[in-house]
Amino acid sequence: MTIEEILAGGAAGAVKALYGVDTDPATLTPSATKKEFEGDMTIVVFPLLKASRKAPEATANEIGAWMVENVPAVKSFNAVKGFLNLTIDRTYWRDLLEQIAADPEFGFRKATSDSPLVMVEYSSPNTNKPLHLGHVRNNLLGYSLACILEANGNRVVKTNIVNDRGIHICKSMLAWQKWGDGATPESTGKKGDHLIGDFYVAFDKHFKDEVKSIMESENISEDEAKEKSPLMAEAREMLRRWEQNDPEVRKLWEMMNGWVYAGFDETYRRLGVNFDKIYYESDTYLEGKDLVLGGLEEGKMYRKDDGSVWADLTPDGLDHKLLLRADGTSVYMTQDIGTAKLRYQDYPIDKMIYVVGNEQNYHFQVLALLLDRLGFKWGKDLTHFSYGMVELPEGKMKSREGTVVDADDLIDTMIAGAAETGADRFKDMSEAEKAEVARMVGLGALKYFLLKVDPRKNMLFNPKESIDFNGNTGPFIQYTYARIRSVLRKAGADYNPEAPLAGTPDDKEAVLIRKIDDFRNVVAEAGRNYSPAVVANYAYDLAKEYNQFYHDYPIMRETDDDIRHRRLKLSDITARTLKAAMSLLGIEMPERM
Repeated sequence: MTIEEILAGGAAGAVKALYGVDTDPATLTPSATKKEFEGDMTIVVFPLLKASRKAPEATANEIGAWMVENVPAVKSFNAVKGFLNLTIDRTYWRDLLEQIAADPEFGFRKATSDSPLVMVEYSSPNTNKPLHLGHVRNNLLGYSLACILEANGNRVVKTNIVNDRGIHICKSMLAWQKWGDGATPESTGKKGDHLIGDFYVAFDKHFKDEVKSIMESENISEDEAKEKSPLMAEAREMLRRWEQNDPEVRKLWEMMNGWVYAGFDETYRRLGVNFDKIYYESDTYLEGKDLVLGGLEEGKMYRKDDGSVWADLTPDGLDHKLLLRADGTSVYMTQDIGTAKLRYQDYPIDKMIYVVGNEQNYHFQVLALLLDRLGFKWGKDLTHFSYGMVELPEGKMKSREGTVVDADDLIDTMIAGAAETGADRFKDMSEAEKAEVARMVGLGALKYFLLKVDPRKNMLFNPKESIDFNGNTGPFIQYTYARIRSVLRKAGADYNPEAPLAGTPDDKEAVLIRKIDDFRNVVAEAGRNYSPAVVANYAYDLAKEYNQFYHDYPIMRETDDDIRHRRLKLSDITARTLKAAMSLLGIEMPERM
């Protein structure tokens, strides 16, 4: 039990013993005592006046006296009107630190075979371009959320749906045929996803030039010119041939997608994310088409005169949704319907969470309604983990124009920035160790900066700001951890982590112990709210609290053996907690910096 739970339960026991009234402990949860008052935790007694039938201060005094006698954790109290300020016995903090030290999985709950099975979908890339900054935030949020849910005792399946078919893929394929001159990753020295992305940009450039030429020659609008574009007509024809299993188109598609998958795998490895199961739209879209056509036969969908298939969602307050185009090709919604069906066939999922940007809020509203309409009663229980977009000081990114921030380039930039910023700190290391620490710090800076912000908010990413070794950054927390590890190395054999603590913590030590104890509440809150930011900012607060403690107490110069041992153990557990918290964000912690 946390100290809050102990005190709330004790206060409820006092109300029952003193006034004969049952009270929900949740209504008596204490908060930290304000600095101007004596005490550690404060319980507000105004809601209990009906039970006590006494003045606020008298009620607080009676409950406080009862708790001093009956709750071992409470040493003393004082009452200020209706506020009961409780001082925690310092032996409680010492015993709590011992309990935390004895539990290597402190803050984490282990899953059992009966634990809920949660599937988390993230990444969802298209195979016509490399991963970019937006994908990076998506992958980091999805991976961190999966770690947090697992830490809360859930069984978790991390999954990815690769959008490996559609008109966007055909644009890259057609551009390669027309202007690629047989280029391969080997012949160009480029990662496969980068190479294919170049052809996607090339298609868009030629398409725009063609549309402009048609507009000028025929004196028509841009929309009309786009409809007349021979290049776009070729891309649509390629998609139709793909869906008809044309051997030539399929062979080209398999070759180019293979290049992209190899590129994606390398980027995922560098980011430190992974998946338990990968689905491919090319496998799932047919399932979706069959379900939609079945719904059409049952009158749940309708067909327009041009042959396209739609769903009327106006009874649900939405509009009409296209599910199959007039030429029979499917849309993203169709694929998502098929993928959802396959996932529930493959796994006994209790909860399905889609990590997708907030520009797709409407899409998931519609998906939930359509799955429910098609008879999948779990449809309305789907969760869309909607997050904000990442922008740069220079503005928004555009894939077609080739102005995206490439994920691989970003990782390289962050690592190089960490090496440059930390050059003075890394000077006593070998070249190999410098490179490894720069990698950890660069990626830690990137991950922490993207995860410390409330995921629902749009954010501005500033690479230089993220690598600062001071302030609310990943490197600051990593440096705090490395500092503690350095202290423990200096202590050497003088520090025995198994030795029991003697004496009682002072006020500053008690504050740090309580902050460590908060970790279990933080993990639970992050799981309830689907928010890695809660964990990130806790890690910063803990690091900041420890640095103040370290500044006030030169640990290795302490002459009292018991005090020095207690502070070394407190440092040890702080480092362990920082490492556990950062692991939930997918961030590695260097032993030296």
